Amino acid sequence: MTTGRRGGRGRLARTWSAAAVCVLALAGCSAQAVADGEGKGAEPGGRPTAGTHGTTGTARPKPSATPLKSLTGAHVNIADGQTVGVGMPISVTFSRPIPVAERADVEKQLKVTADVEGSWGWVKDRNLADGQRVDFRPRAYWKPGTAVTVRAGAGITRHFTVGRSLVATVDVRTHFMTLETAGSSRRIPITAGAPGMDTWNGTMVVSDKASRVLMDSRSVGYGDAYKDYYYYAVHLTTSGTYLHQNPKANTYGGRQNVTHGCVGLATGGPAKRFFDEVIPGDVVKVVNSRDTVAVGNGYGDWNLDWDQWRATSALG
Repeated sequence: MTTGRRGGRGRLARTWSAAAVCVLALAGCSAQAVADGEGKGAEPGGRPTAGTHGTTGTARPKPSATPLKSLTGAHVNIADGQTVGVGMPISVTFSRPIPVAERADVEKQLKVTADVEGSWGWVKDRNLADGQRVDFRPRAYWKPGTAVTVRAGAGITRHFTVGRSLVATVDVRTHFMTLETAGSSRRIPITAGAPGMDTWNGTMVVSDKASRVLMDSRSVGYGDAYKDYYYYAVHLTTSGTYLHQNPKANTYGGRQNVTHGCVGLATGGPAKRFFDEVIPGDVVKVVNSRDTVAVGNGYGDWNLDWDQWRATSALG
């Protein structure tokens, strides 16, 4: 058993001391039935920057004047007893920013016990100030069936289990999604972001899902292009990327990219079947697109390689 290390060599269950806790609000619409915004809410290249729900800038809290010795104001993103997908990071957020000088001490108060090699890392969340979020990520995806215990200071304990593996790879060039789960694989026609409104490239993790979501193009800077309900919506980024039912996929799925940044599935069986299968923590990887999704835009931790991820820990 190893305590307080970012990496390790053993293969027995370990206790990792060093950071974990994130609010469910990180997910954007969370468990709400209505959310605004189909587009990426893009960050690079002069594209729109409004967040999901059309959020505008708010005053950010100042760093704490005293150390968070008891981790007051910390929140964990995984519920006690929850089953998550293989890509889910343990994410911890704080009600106020943690100064750089105090981050190593905070990490030491966060412990993960699991049979895995992993590391904590400080993430600049899209909607939070620097120092308000720290994540724990394994070196590779969690192994299905892994039992995990998280302790944050003296007051927070979570036990959760990693479920079966589900990894969906969306190829925007071929207009197909390959879904690999439980030893099986199938290809599903999709339509992704049209040129200039490209779907984010890179690895995203499902944060939540809703059977019906109101999407309003004005909230992501696309004017009056659309405002309507879409169904079987799987939430991928804080900026508003979803994988959801889209009537355009009935015509263009497998042929052409025509959306405003989301990944669309046909109205019939494909959208509902995927929705029914997916759980928070499942992986959606987009390839052959542009502009890799930022680490803090949802759960983008996997877009850093292992050495880059370890370097974000304060326990250098």
